[in-house]
Amino acid sequence: MTADNTTAETVATIRTLEDARYAAVIAGDIDAFTALAHPELAYTHSNAEVDTLDSYRDKLRSGFYVYHRIDHPVDRITVVGDAAVVFGEMHADITAGGVRKTLANRCMAVWVRDNGTWLLLGYQPTVLPEEVR
Repeated sequence: MTADNTTAETVATIRTLEDARYAAVIAGDIDAFTALAHPELAYTHSNAEVDTLDSYRDKLRSGFYVYHRIDHPVDRITVVGDAAVVFGEMHADITAGGVRKTLANRCMAVWVRDNGTWLLLGYQPTVLPEEVR
């Protein structure tokens, strides 16, 4: 297997994992999301609040965050060693703290291979300006 095939396979795997993590939060499947997340997860929100895996899970369980729809086009995935960075966008309809919101973000997700398993380590959205939405 060549390095190019390995990279292409890893990119395909990360794309599938990104789909799975978004599907998990839309479905309210916290266990599925947890299985995809690194224990040291840093999950930043578009309002600049940062959750750990535990605090994000608690907010999902309590209904603080309810995801109604998420579109997440991927611009590119860069793989370097045991890290993969996903560059793209995240557009969503959510309820956060009881308030219905529509999100439009450019985003970056960081996946790491830990003991042979790819896990989400970090997520960072940036709000898109109105003129480019």
